[in-house]
Amino acid sequence: MLKDSAAKLTGNARYEGFCIDLIDHLAKLLGFKYIIKEVADRAYGIKNETGHWNGMIGELINEVADIAIVDLTITSSREEAVDFTMPFMNTGISILFKKPTTKVTTLFSFLSPFSMEVWIYVMGAHIGVSITLFLVGRLSPYEWDNPHPCRQDEQVLENSFSLMNSLWFTIGSLMQQGSDLAPRAMSTRTIAGIWYFFTLIMISSYTANLAAFLTVEKVIYPVENAEDLAKQTKIKYGCLGSGSTKAFFKESKIPTYQKMWNFMNSNPNVFMPNNDKGVGRVMQGDYAYLMESASIEYITERNCNLTQIGGLLDSKGYGIATRKGSKYRTPLSSGILKLQEDGILHILKERWWKQKKGGGKCMDDSKKSSSGVTELGLGNVGGVFVVLLTGLALAAFVAVIEFFWKARRLAHVDREPLCKEMFRELKFALSCRSSTKPVIGRKQDNCGEFRVSTIPGYSTQY
Repeated sequence: MLKDSAAKLTGNARYEGFCIDLIDHLAKLLGFKYIIKEVADRAYGIKNETGHWNGMIGELINEVADIAIVDLTITSSREEAVDFTMPFMNTGISILFKKPTTKVTTLFSFLSPFSMEVWIYVMGAHIGVSITLFLVGRLSPYEWDNPHPCRQDEQVLENSFSLMNSLWFTIGSLMQQGSDLAPRAMSTRTIAGIWYFFTLIMISSYTANLAAFLTVEKVIYPVENAEDLAKQTKIKYGCLGSGSTKAFFKESKIPTYQKMWNFMNSNPNVFMPNNDKGVGRVMQGDYAYLMESASIEYITERNCNLTQIGGLLDSKGYGIATRKGSKYRTPLSSGILKLQEDGILHILKERWWKQKKGGGKCMDDSKKSSSGVTELGLGNVGGVFVVLLTGLALAAFVAVIEFFWKARRLAHVDREPLCKEMFRELKFALSCRSSTKPVIGRKQDNCGEFRVSTIPGYSTQY
């Protein structure tokens, strides 16, 4: 490119850029002098129907120039006409497209912080914990209590954790609203504690991610890759009218690329005379420009309204072209290898892509912290589900110990075998037919007689 200067410059001093710095380093390393000459037809080089080459390749063949140094792609057809050094930069064909100006929001964006899989697991955890709380509450004898504490002679015990109450308790905790129910037994308190921990982590994760999602509007691209381009006709697409990109589509045997070539060949106006015209056409909208990814990266670092969509359609490299059998080819390749080993090529690219001429002004959307918000999947919050399952297992173990301990005491009071007492208590707990049961044991009233409370489904004889 021409150097911006108030003074009038002549000779090699008129130019600057990556390739100028590259040839300058090679000249110092190998000890040669050079004169820069612009190609007459401003073309890279493509073979016409008569077999003649234009552009830089043609001038090398016609001995107008000794070497050609630019973003010149190494291809098999060009290798037949000229020699290339080893690549000094790797690249590939990609798609330059204008970023959409309209952004999409959804009515149910409040569900975005979690993936659908996580929402299903949360609902499953709610139902599972509720059922576990219900069963453990019935099994634990310490969850059965006198519903009327002021009436000391009450012969009926009540369990507050019915199935509906258990569901209400867990949903109240999940919504951070609480409930009027409070567990009494150690086993049910263990379930409540681990459920509180679960809801704390899940609600905190949801709230943090929701705040990010609601402040970011999702950008929807009409096309995402070359296949999408080939399937539609609304968005036009083309490439440089003289270069390796055009030759790639023309000679490709891949059905998608053949379809794209047929479209471009039937619409000659999609071919651009140079890359600047192509970028300008993209800025007008409804047009995608196919060009090397290295050039796209350079452009998108400076124009924040443009972006690269899709991956690379092929893999290739830029090299310095010389005449067939030229004595310059081997020394230049050795010099490029030396610059690569010393990190000079990387430094030059960073300088001209990200630092000079307005580079580094734009940040890719995927790298922006606000645009990088993604829904939390099971891999992000799976650990809290493991903790929840561990807590439920611990609560069940504690409930068994409580059940065994209480049954042992009742068996001693009633002078009955432990197994019989345990079987009777377990049968009633698993029947799930009532939330009340009689007080087990003998209690004498004022008349000196024993009173018996009978509840359907639970028979006790004294």
